[in-house]
Amino acid sequence: MSLNTQPQSEKITCQLAVIGGGTGGFAAVWAALRKGLKVTVTEEYDRLGGQLTSQAVPPDEHPWIESCGGTASYRQFRQYVRRYYRNWYPLTEEAAARWERLNPGEGCVSALCHEPAVSSAVIEALLRPYISSGQLQVLLNTVPVQVSRQGDSIKSVAVKRYSRPAYGPRPLGDKDFRLYTIEAPFFIDATETGDLLPLAGLEYSIGAESKAQTGEPHAPEKADPLNQQAVSWCFVIDYQPDRQSVIPKPAQYGFWRGYIPDLKPAWGSPLLSWQATHPITLEPVVRSFNPLHPKPERGPMDLWTFRRISCAANFKYPSGTSDIVLVNWPQIDYMLGQVIEVSEEEKARHLEGARQLSLSMLYWMQTEAPREDGQKGWPGLGLRPDITQTPDGLAAAPYIREARRIKGHTVVLEQYVSLEARMAETGLSEKEVRAFQFADSAGIGAYRLDLHPSASGCNYIDVSALPFQIPLGALIPRDADNLLAGGKNLSVTHITNGCYRLHPVEWNVGEAAALCAAYCLSNNYAPAKLWKERELLQSFQNELREFGIELSWEGRAIYPL
Repeated sequence: MSLNTQPQSEKITCQLAVIGGGTGGFAAVWAALRKGLKVTVTEEYDRLGGQLTSQAVPPDEHPWIESCGGTASYRQFRQYVRRYYRNWYPLTEEAAARWERLNPGEGCVSALCHEPAVSSAVIEALLRPYISSGQLQVLLNTVPVQVSRQGDSIKSVAVKRYSRPAYGPRPLGDKDFRLYTIEAPFFIDATETGDLLPLAGLEYSIGAESKAQTGEPHAPEKADPLNQQAVSWCFVIDYQPDRQSVIPKPAQYGFWRGYIPDLKPAWGSPLLSWQATHPITLEPVVRSFNPLHPKPERGPMDLWTFRRISCAANFKYPSGTSDIVLVNWPQIDYMLGQVIEVSEEEKARHLEGARQLSLSMLYWMQTEAPREDGQKGWPGLGLRPDITQTPDGLAAAPYIREARRIKGHTVVLEQYVSLEARMAETGLSEKEVRAFQFADSAGIGAYRLDLHPSASGCNYIDVSALPFQIPLGALIPRDADNLLAGGKNLSVTHITNGCYRLHPVEWNVGEAAALCAAYCLSNNYAPAKLWKERELLQSFQNELREFGIELSWEGRAIYPL
């Protein structure tokens, strides 16, 4: 893209530029600041935090996260969130007594289902001193538009900073922006979709690799760049029985009301229904939903408690105060097209389609959804724009599950983490087997290989995985010497993205990338040199450990997920 016809660009210099301020981006920024670096961070939306904030996705976490399996700073952040509730929310005596293990929403996907605005408040508090001192510059509503390279080194990244936030697809042709050119010795691409990779002319993967390319048991026979997981536009609701909260009928409701996903294996029902495919068995399953009398057991089959972010029973609220629920359910998975490697017009159309699907799901719940008492619809279900901090109650940003992925020195394959594949390779039992051990580990994580339906017609892929490591080589591109992956764009495959895309892992990736940049700056190394030379690698890994990053599951009582 040429900038010759654009306004004069303002220059910014720093030691580390983090392009993208999502979960991994924020973790990178916080780590780099604590190492003393001068940092600039850009973010497409109006707040930092990504999944934790603008996308409004409660943390998806493994069962050991309270004590291990995440970085020390991630667990510290979680406790800051709990302290925020302890200090500022009217907790009941029982909830206050257990604040160190408080789950504000009592949702089942995490031991810390909470309001996204609380994460935003904690992030703001953590970064405010660095902003005040001038060590950190934050550019919100900002997107990269050009990368300048000299050989394998990135010299600068040009960005557009828009004057208005975008809640939904940004209007095409928005010309109310300023240009900045960011110069730094190191860059981290922590964008949600790996935006720096094509701008820099680097090699990358997108969509599904073929079985011939990776040998992965669940890879398709043919590579398909358009085989990308569904995008979801989350929203927040509560329920008041005497309130009439029915929204105007969405423009695309007629389409979505009759839409049946064309997937293999078959979905088997309209998307707007309580029935969906079970992610693991791929059999039809009917989920329950009742905001008046939620089932006492929590689990993914009970939609009211599944991703509940505020359980009224935890607070001294007035009688009749509703729970607050984040909707990120199978029914809002948008499967009609991709938002990566398409034109801006097509991207905007699909993002608007995802919003229309979410609004249509809400309207269906308000007006037509079958109830246990034989009635139809819950007109008292209402959007909570005060919780999402947006004009309409939908999240500020879409939840995009996979990105362009760097071609790294290490590629994480299904064979390294899948329970079935590891048992077949090692001959060990389920109780004995462990994930592949990477000598260049820069962190650990755990989650199932969980892929949502794709725009290419594939249904769920959801198979058991072993707690795994994050190899440093997966953060370092083979064709750039001062760029690091800081999120879902690390060197994984379409399949292994399914367990490397969740909050604690994305955080670890961003934090490790920042610490790698800091180490290389201090010692005048390129990341590839650090990765290749054993003594340097071991020295860096010692620094990771000192910073609170675990490198192995060794000695932990773990099991396959």
